[in-house]
Amino acid sequence: MCECDEGWFGEACQFQEECSLLSKKSRELCKNQQGVVCSNRGTCQCGSCVCDQNDDKGLVTGRFCECDDGECLDEDTGEVCGGHGQCYCGNCYCAAGWHGDKCEFQCDINPWESKRKCTSPDGKICSNRGTCVCGECTCHDVDPSGDWGDIHGDTCECDERNCHATYDRYTDDFCSGHGQCNCGRCDCKDGWTGKKCEHPLSCSLSLDSSLKKCRGTSKLPCNGRGQCVCGQCICHPPEESRIHGKNCECDDRQCEDMKGEVCGGHGYCSCGRCICEEGWFGNLCQFPRSCDMSDAQSKELCETDDGVICSGKGSCHCGQCICSRQEWWVSGEHCECDDRECDKHDGLICTGNGVCSCGNCDCWEGWTGNACEIWVGAEY
Repeated sequence: MCECDEGWFGEACQFQEECSLLSKKSRELCKNQQGVVCSNRGTCQCGSCVCDQNDDKGLVTGRFCECDDGECLDEDTGEVCGGHGQCYCGNCYCAAGWHGDKCEFQCDINPWESKRKCTSPDGKICSNRGTCVCGECTCHDVDPSGDWGDIHGDTCECDERNCHATYDRYTDDFCSGHGQCNCGRCDCKDGWTGKKCEHPLSCSLSLDSSLKKCRGTSKLPCNGRGQCVCGQCICHPPEESRIHGKNCECDDRQCEDMKGEVCGGHGYCSCGRCICEEGWFGNLCQFPRSCDMSDAQSKELCETDDGVICSGKGSCHCGQCICSRQEWWVSGEHCECDDRECDKHDGLICTGNGVCSCGNCDCWEGWTGNACEIWVGAEY
């Protein structure tokens, strides 16, 4: 146990007896993501949560007292994780040879044999697509709709997503509708070739030449927004006029906010980029060039709870944070978000079918999934 210096207390001497913070500031620092002080399981002491410990077992933990380690107690024995694991924020992490929500089940094979059985041909445990329990892989289900994307195999080595081209998401077809998917690989029908059976042998161009024409300046054929057919791009969805261009390079959805307003009502869209009216600027023309407020008033609106302007990652203008352009991933009202945390698919953030909002994908109409990769609109 720690012996605390004078003026400090707590298991790790993390709490000050005398506080220089204002009461309002202290409470703000103690609020969880839902805005609840210490998750209603503790008291706020100088900006830090002192969690309730009515039973002296120390089961309420976490920075905001958000963790209830009582969830880890075995109902019969009262032991944490049955004595066969460790509890982290209400979840049991079992020792080798044990499994179950509370590590209550023991494997009938040793840990080394279990690992051997779960190792895929490429040397990864369950191909990094599942979890190993007693020598058997439980594969992750990546597609909540169940229509496609199944991962299967004894070691989760088969990934059916590999049989879907970007434009295939508008249908239920595997291998562009011209082949059979076997363990994540396409076996093409006669007359078709390509990794996803996307190229007709009747085309005068080779597969590489066709894809090169469809790429243009992009890394993906048709910018990941359409189907390449013999060197020509067909943009998808077919009736979506906002996606256009020789290589589907223009996506005018990029000019809209989540309410559908184009360029904030202060400009017009040209090939996916906002051209702002005089007096406005920003990706969505959301910033006025001048405003009727003092610098002090402006900075007050840009300050985070800990008093830092725009989280130290941007500049303040008219009470709004303009995040650093050098670090494209910085976003949020106070530049507090990291958009690199948004899921990718086909190399595109939010698969190009939504916008990244503070590390999470907000999908456009007709799309769902962590990376907006699943089409739930009408089939074409």
